[in-house]
Amino acid sequence: MEHDLSPSALAELRRPRPYPAVSVLTPTHRRDPLSTEDAVRLRTMVAEAKKRLESDPAVPRDRRADVAAQLDRALAEVDLAHAEDGLAIFAAPGEHQVWSLARSVPERVVLSDTFLTRNLVSAQTAERPFWVLSVAANRASLWSGGPDRVVEERAGGFPLIREEPNFDPERQMRAGDQPSNYRDEDTRRFLKEAATALTSLVRAHPRPLYVTGEPAALSLLCEFGGACKDAVQVPRGGLAHGTPEMVWQAVQPVLEEQDRKRAEEVARELESARSRKEFAAGVDELWQSAREGRIRLLAVEENYRITVRDDGEHLVVAEDDDLDAREDIVDEIVEQCLETGADVRFVPDGALGDAQGMAAVLRY
Repeated sequence: MEHDLSPSALAELRRPRPYPAVSVLTPTHRRDPLSTEDAVRLRTMVAEAKKRLESDPAVPRDRRADVAAQLDRALAEVDLAHAEDGLAIFAAPGEHQVWSLARSVPERVVLSDTFLTRNLVSAQTAERPFWVLSVAANRASLWSGGPDRVVEERAGGFPLIREEPNFDPERQMRAGDQPSNYRDEDTRRFLKEAATALTSLVRAHPRPLYVTGEPAALSLLCEFGGACKDAVQVPRGGLAHGTPEMVWQAVQPVLEEQDRKRAEEVARELESARSRKEFAAGVDELWQSAREGRIRLLAVEENYRITVRDDGEHLVVAEDDDLDAREDIVDEIVEQCLETGADVRFVPDGALGDAQGMAAVLRY
């Protein structure tokens, strides 16, 4: 299952396909006992997609069989033991993909000439993924972080390991890296290699970056420039050989402090926008402003969801089972804002007060 929505991956997903490009969305659960229901729900949704293919006169028989087979292959690849909060299956003639999302999605089957990507974009933005590079004199480890964990990432050449005949990593783990290690020319070359590899990876997969290590190592990384120069430093050694839990415990306080500062900054910007009459709130007004490209900053509470329907002139609140109900309007607004270059920030639930889940600063 795919998880990391890089700019290149998103561009590929948005590429037009021969009709039909099928998108199947379903909510999932991270833990039992509800995960047993996910398998039933997923099979039901795939069956619904096949039924839609069968009843669509615009789909030739050979193409219908091809896409149905792609759906079966995608279903076989789903690993619900590692499910998050949502799942997206994409299938088109000759191809299929399975994406895991860290944000719930509505049950939905869509046949079009492109895949439905807005839920992926919203989930990626809300999750606020980040990179952590942990360096020692003989190892550079890369970690992929999300809202509540980090996992080691084996990509871009990482982990980088420096082999030396007389190097004793166990001693380094016990004693910590000594500053003298970082005056050694071979160590400098090793860290420069790590900084270069990281810069290439962040260019392809942009995320906020944190670097951990002894102060001498962090000083060198800044010296080499690239992505490391603008990274947030966490002066803690021993994590290049550490566990995901150790890395998470080191970066979590830094993340929480940055989240607090960002929420305060958003509150100040919204209050200032009110005084300038550049403030907008309410799903109908925000949807109109997003489509017109007028939103400069969109603030969304982390778990805010609302179902609406279009009455012909405005969006009005609706029930999930109403005809033409749009359960993912928040995700639509988020993606539309990102498309027009707006800054989208997710804040803790309740942080927006009377704005009721979502508010914006307008460009004009």
